[in-house]
Amino acid sequence: MACLVVFALTLPAVAQEKANLSWKFDKDKFTFYQTMTTKAEQTLTVMNNPVKQTQEQTFFFKWTLTEVNAEKKEATLKQEIIGVKVSIDIGGSKTNYDSTSTDAATANPLSDFFKALQGSEFTLVLDTTPGAPVKIKEIKGAKEFVEKLSKTNPQLKPLLEQILSEKALREMAEPTFAAIPGKEVTKGDKTREPLVTKLNLGPIGSYETTFNYTYGGPTTDKKFEQINVATDIKYTPPDEKTPGAGLPFKIKEAKLDPSDATGQIVFDTGKGRIVSSKTGVKIKGKLKIDIGGQLTDVDVEQNQTTTITNSDDNPTQKRQ
Repeated sequence: MACLVVFALTLPAVAQEKANLSWKFDKDKFTFYQTMTTKAEQTLTVMNNPVKQTQEQTFFFKWTLTEVNAEKKEATLKQEIIGVKVSIDIGGSKTNYDSTSTDAATANPLSDFFKALQGSEFTLVLDTTPGAPVKIKEIKGAKEFVEKLSKTNPQLKPLLEQILSEKALREMAEPTFAAIPGKEVTKGDKTREPLVTKLNLGPIGSYETTFNYTYGGPTTDKKFEQINVATDIKYTPPDEKTPGAGLPFKIKEAKLDPSDATGQIVFDTGKGRIVSSKTGVKIKGKLKIDIGGQLTDVDVEQNQTTTITNSDDNPTQKRQ
């Protein structure tokens, strides 16, 4: 027994994988471009008749650091939508739009709405307290964004005011920054306390999402660091007092069960920013909707993935 103890004590210690995961807000180096693509495959079954629809939407953003206030521990960023690509197929009826293309064939009834997205800007004021995850203190530009989109379809204004409020935009942007702990962590550590966001979509219902982040160690090539993401999503249908905001239906009851809600973030410690991220979720359940006073049962199946990549080069510019 004593020999075994001595042998164990002489074994080399296994090095623990550690990394300092912190955003770097350097005005001379921070500007970058972001491509965010969301793909959703959905099947809605009404009275045993399935309707399949697929959607793929890509937003191209430019992020610019405009101010760093060390005394207040704040950083101010400008986020600009520089391009939009959308592909929608509902039961064989297709709609496509690509702001990066000059092809007139992409024109459709929704073109004006998609065009209004391009060029929109938001200002984000971040809390950059050292040793802690970055928090969004304020987002400016939400009201102007809604006004711009509403001009293309005034009937959508009440809905847009609900789903694109400053609070809603802050909730949607928070996970982008919150996963990075702002300090050194060891493989297996939680990078922060669970992050809970609430997204109220008015007549569509609301979502409460809990994000859990764990440091997964370096990538296989040792160039970057990985953060694993596990999410828990709870859906709540709208109550009876929620206005319909011009929608042709009203959700009366809903039971939606998300699953496989996982993902991964890749972080570059040298540049101090996220390289890429990918998250996915499967949703299955039932809806009871009211269309003109008639209740209809709808079975829902959806598979959705969101992929984000960041780069120094503008992805909307054609390269030779």
